[in-house]
Amino acid sequence: MSEVVNVAEIFGKNVFNETVMKERLPKSVFKKLKRTIEDGTELDPSIADVVAHAMKDWAIERGATHYTHWFQPLTGTTAEKHDSFISAPDAEGKVIMEFSGKELIKGEPDASSFPSGGLRATFEARGYTAWDCTSPAFLREDAAGVTLCIPTAFCSYKGEALDQKTPLLRSMQAIDTQALRILKLFGNTTSKRVVPSVGPEQEYFIVDRAKYLQRKDLIYAGRTLFGAMPPKGQELEDHYFGAIRERIGSYMNEVNQELWKLGVTAKTQHNEVAPAQHELAPIYDQANLAVDHNQIVMETLKKVAGRHGLTCLLHEKPFAGVNGSGKHNNWSLTTNDGINMLNPGDTPHENIQFLLVLGCIMKAIDTHADLLREAASDVGNDHRLGANEAPPAIISIFVGEQLEDVINQLCDTGAATHSKSGGKLSTGVATLPDLDKDATDRNRTSPFAFTGNKFEFRMVGSSDSIAPANVVLNTIVAEAFKEAADELEKAEDFDMAVHDMIKKLLSDHQRIIFNGNGYSDEWIAEAEKRGLPNIRSMVDAIPSLVTDKAVKLYETFGVFTKAELESRVEVEYEAYAKAINIEARTMIDMAGKQIIPAVIRYTGTLADSINKVRSACPDADVSVQTELLTETSDLLSEMKTALSDLQSITEESLAVSDACACARAYHDKVVPAMAALRAPADKLEMIVDKELWPFPSYGDLIFEV
Repeated sequence: MSEVVNVAEIFGKNVFNETVMKERLPKSVFKKLKRTIEDGTELDPSIADVVAHAMKDWAIERGATHYTHWFQPLTGTTAEKHDSFISAPDAEGKVIMEFSGKELIKGEPDASSFPSGGLRATFEARGYTAWDCTSPAFLREDAAGVTLCIPTAFCSYKGEALDQKTPLLRSMQAIDTQALRILKLFGNTTSKRVVPSVGPEQEYFIVDRAKYLQRKDLIYAGRTLFGAMPPKGQELEDHYFGAIRERIGSYMNEVNQELWKLGVTAKTQHNEVAPAQHELAPIYDQANLAVDHNQIVMETLKKVAGRHGLTCLLHEKPFAGVNGSGKHNNWSLTTNDGINMLNPGDTPHENIQFLLVLGCIMKAIDTHADLLREAASDVGNDHRLGANEAPPAIISIFVGEQLEDVINQLCDTGAATHSKSGGKLSTGVATLPDLDKDATDRNRTSPFAFTGNKFEFRMVGSSDSIAPANVVLNTIVAEAFKEAADELEKAEDFDMAVHDMIKKLLSDHQRIIFNGNGYSDEWIAEAEKRGLPNIRSMVDAIPSLVTDKAVKLYETFGVFTKAELESRVEVEYEAYAKAINIEARTMIDMAGKQIIPAVIRYTGTLADSINKVRSACPDADVSVQTELLTETSDLLSEMKTALSDLQSITEESLAVSDACACARAYHDKVVPAMAALRAPADKLEMIVDKELWPFPSYGDLIFEV
């Protein structure tokens, strides 16, 4: 039995949170810092030394020897450089432990080796990290000891954003300003801030580490590039919400404890649909904290897995033929005094503020569907979006029966007179109570679904940062709020103006609403009739970042400059090409050094067997052996041809110098060549003796954990 843990005692113990600050900081300093955190005011530099000293003492008391500015560059992961607290020895040869306000506020990592999309030349090395005091510092405990991690933003010497955090914070400022304008129109003068609230659900796969280390594709690419489906997959749906196996339960228990210590509100855990697939979900938090915490979740899932002889796979599609992984980005807008702007109330037809907010969000999503689709684009997600477990590549909004009815009333007659209610749900069993029934069902096929008092953006990939999706949501809704406020603030008759605006917003953007089956072929045809974009791949999505519409949007709200957008386009094209190049080279390596030699050994053994039988008994029937030898040899020949084709196509694509053209070549030519190589290899796996097959099968990986 594992040791009993008191969550209340360990939660946040490794976080320099408000409780710790209140205990360790002078009252005046604490008040100034809290004002910055809560009200978004500029940090008073005069308090930095005091905060740094208190933070250092707290960290050292808990065993810390080093500190790091923890940031999120455009690599898709986190980055850090560790410095110890020791300064030069004194006259007696004793070291002094120091940490100044300057060191807290600003770091200077090398910016030349991180992706910049041309913003920085290789010889231009200077970059800065700036303390994000709204995200508390925390202590990481691992084999390296205890390290004080300070969440920061990362920018170039000239101030361009080189990370995920900076544009996120800018977008949060934008929506805060514009949402407050909407609230004031309805007489709210008490709310001081509006903060995007986010709760990301994280899906992942767990496999045995010893088997993982036998597969080069998992090591290099994070997904299986070869693999035949086992006799059983997920068709029985017996894994979903099933009893958690002890080995996985032990792993989850340690993950939870690690996260709770770091102030991450890990709440929900369960088995997902695919074998070996699981999910972890936290409670909601403000957007930048949610982004930081999700990065901590991913790091913790991977780190703790190793301690249990396991490996965590965060790739969106590690196994073909079973569900892939994503994370549902639950997004809402909450004021500092607890008002959720997306709460429709019991009678949404009477909630004019909510209907205006809903209309603005519909407009934002309809106008900028391409940007939202791009925010969910990464190499792994190309294998997932549009499959049975993920929303399609077409952006639409699910609002449910209740809101759809209200919208139809307003669009058809200009007035909404009623809202559908949920009523009671009878189970038909006398001993079970009747249940309060929600006014609407849910739709798991919708990419952007309203779920009571929030929208769930279901397209983000499991390995990706949630920052880009929230940057887009914050900014496009800020734009819609601004345009609404600009008009309504001038209105002589506010009630009439807001009524007319709601009707126009809902009517003009009703096409974005779809409550049906997003997986159906009929929806693809219907979406095309409605004029909704169907952006099928990451390479197709990237250009949306630098359309005139996008540049105007982001520059208006100071979220991105045109140069920053162009740099991200370059980074994403390069990331796509490099990822596919690694996958292709891994396939070439595995096919040439492992699979083909194994198949040759098998055919040699089979041929020897045929010859021995014929020698011993010339009249014996060896048609089965001969048929197997012929089939195997034909597939081997097909595989060798496909291998040669992939090698030449990959070399040609790699030689393309333009980033866009290179990514397009990998998408249009290399990816199909990879599929052509995989097809005969997977058929051969079903024929060749398992003892000769050079690496663990799907069945070994997903059922034997």
